[in-house]
Amino acid sequence: MSAVQAAVGREGKSRGSVLADLRNLWAIDERESSVRFAQSPLGKLVLVALFAAIAKGISAGFMVVLAAAACAYLPRYRSWVVVVASLGILVRHPYYGLEEIGTILAQEGLSDAMAPRLAIGALVLFFGCAWGAFALARRHRDLLFVRRPVVALLLLETAICMLACSPLVHGAARAALWAILSVLTAYTWFLAYGLADQRSRSRGPLSFQMGILHPLWGSTTAPFGKGAAFLRKHEAKTPEELAITQIKGLKLMGWAAVLWMLENALSWVCERQLHIPLTESAVSAFLRGDPYQIAVSWGSLIWATLHGAIALAVFGHQIVAIARLAGYRLPRNTWRPLESRTLAEFWNRYYYYFKELLVELFFLPTFLKVFRNHPRLRVFVATFMAAGVGNAIFHFIRDIKFVVSMGLQGALESFTSYLFYCSILAFAIGISQARMNAGRKLSTSFVGKLWSALCVWSVVVCIHIFGDESRSVALVDRLRFMFSLFGINV
Repeated sequence: MSAVQAAVGREGKSRGSVLADLRNLWAIDERESSVRFAQSPLGKLVLVALFAAIAKGISAGFMVVLAAAACAYLPRYRSWVVVVASLGILVRHPYYGLEEIGTILAQEGLSDAMAPRLAIGALVLFFGCAWGAFALARRHRDLLFVRRPVVALLLLETAICMLACSPLVHGAARAALWAILSVLTAYTWFLAYGLADQRSRSRGPLSFQMGILHPLWGSTTAPFGKGAAFLRKHEAKTPEELAITQIKGLKLMGWAAVLWMLENALSWVCERQLHIPLTESAVSAFLRGDPYQIAVSWGSLIWATLHGAIALAVFGHQIVAIARLAGYRLPRNTWRPLESRTLAEFWNRYYYYFKELLVELFFLPTFLKVFRNHPRLRVFVATFMAAGVGNAIFHFIRDIKFVVSMGLQGALESFTSYLFYCSILAFAIGISQARMNAGRKLSTSFVGKLWSALCVWSVVVCIHIFGDESRSVALVDRLRFMFSLFGINV
């Protein structure tokens, strides 16, 4: 018996030593020789070349890598490098936030030739107004749009949307209003962070603030890197810190490439070999009266959820890696979501910068004002405002283009499925937090961790039916499809 135990012990140690060796091999940012080399002229050249080679393989832009390197190695001119790089990105992609401009022009019987002029005019107007708003906010901190930037921006966007949808505006005027609204909604949360930053006593140059309205490292409409204050806090201050940050960025870019290859391999296996349908196809087949087998439909949901998680990780890792090359020690956007043991932890790990936006702009303002004598109710209501109301507002604004194609009433009606998703998600996260605040202890055993992860991901997979953000299927049909997965025909 002792011999068997000894053999098992030796096997466990050998496995542990292999894992330890792999970790040591990967921990190049902790080796002094690597950090010193990254600070040398040759090391900087090698680092940027490796970044560019990996980025090209997974579709990140070569010029973006060079701009990030210039941002890191020319600290005296960082603000202007950020501005020039951002302008260069806009020149290459002048229709940012204006994908539906052709639809508007067609509706008004106007020529497509007006599109470039509308795009340029809307962008110039927006950045001019943003510069003026930031300058004014630095002088007058008691103004409404400085104290309550989210409220002010939402009121402004609502007013423009109502006017653009009214019968009072036609032709070129309506097209111009929609161009302005499309740009404003694309930059809403960047502008909200920027206005909040102006209240800081240690705020940076105004030029830098303008540059990160469209950061060179990229972003969704949820700002990766948040505002200028967050970037200043995470900026590498010394050559050694910069080298470590950049090496970590290179490692993250390499991990993004590995996940990208994994995503392609899984897509080939699941879609071409196993013929797992897309969730939209499974729902459509059910509505036609020719549903897939229940196991196939469950497979489509599981694969769609997993594919979405991997794709988000690849996309987010690229952005954070390039920001680290520029000298900012940004946290990952997606970090080991499979290890999540509660729903609240899942959303912190799954989409960090979106969660941070909801916390700072919806959770905290609510938490600081309501139910101060009822701590649990206070947390629950603030959570619902963030994960429910804030989540819904964010996505409706992001997809304002549907108001163009469907009209305001049609866009609101088609949004009911996502509203349902936000409500279920908010309640689930609120209950998860309440249980933890009540002192519930999570099991630390392997089986306990596995069970917690399965419970979390089961909820995530099920609510994916309502959160896929498509507008073509009504809520009642999605509910019927969900019941059918459990063998219940409604």
